Amino acid sequence: MAGAAWITPSGFFDVLDKNTEWYILAPMNKAQRTRQFIIEKTAPIFNVKGYAGTSLADMTEATGLTKGSVYGNFANKEEVALAAFDHNWTQAQAAVRAVMAMRETNKEKLLALTGVYEDLPENFPQGGCPLLNTAIEADDTHPALREKAMEAFRGWKTHLAAVIKAGIASREFRKDVDAEQTAVALIALIEGAIMISRLTGNAGYSKAVMSAVEKTIVDLK
Repeated sequence: MAGAAWITPSGFFDVLDKNTEWYILAPMNKAQRTRQFIIEKTAPIFNVKGYAGTSLADMTEATGLTKGSVYGNFANKEEVALAAFDHNWTQAQAAVRAVMAMRETNKEKLLALTGVYEDLPENFPQGGCPLLNTAIEADDTHPALREKAMEAFRGWKTHLAAVIKAGIASREFRKDVDAEQTAVALIALIEGAIMISRLTGNAGYSKAVMSAVEKTIVDLK
C-alpha cells in the first residue's frame, strides 16, 4: 500500500491502495496512535499561539508526554507544526463542507459560507481559521508552513471554483462568470473579514464584509 492516509473516528488509517485505487481501513499501531495523539493535542496550541509562540513545554503539557516521547515520534518542532496544520485545516474544511453539503443548490452552498464564518461551528478548530493564522505568521519566515498554507488555499480555491462551475452548468450563474477569479474573491473577502474583526474586536465589520460576500454570490446570476 502507498499514498495518502487519513485517520477515521474509529482509530483506523483510511489508506489509498495505488494498485487498486480502493480505500482500505488499516488499524493504527501503537506508534501511529501516539503520533496522532500528539497531533490532536498540540494542533489547537499551534493554531492559537502560532509556530514561534508554541514551546516544547506547551507540547509536553498538552500531551502529558516527555520531550523524548514527543521527539521520538517527530523529528523536530517543525514536523509537529506541519502535521498540526494539516489536522487543523482538515478539521476546518470538514466543518465548512458539512454545512455546504446540507444545501441543495450551488448558490445556497456558496451562501452557506457566510453563516459558517460569521458563527463558527463547534467542530471548527480552536483559534479560528488555520489558513489565515498560518499565512500571516509564515510569510517570509517559515517556508515549509507557507507552502502548507499555499496548498490549503489552492485546494479551497479549487473546491469553490468547482461549485461555481456546477452553478454555471445548471444555469444558476451566468455563463460569463470566471469561476477561479470569483473563488479567489470570495476567499479574500472571508479571510479579510476574519482578520479585520479580530484586529478591531468589532464583529460588526465581519457582518459588513459577509454582506459583501452575499452580494457577490447573488450577483453571479
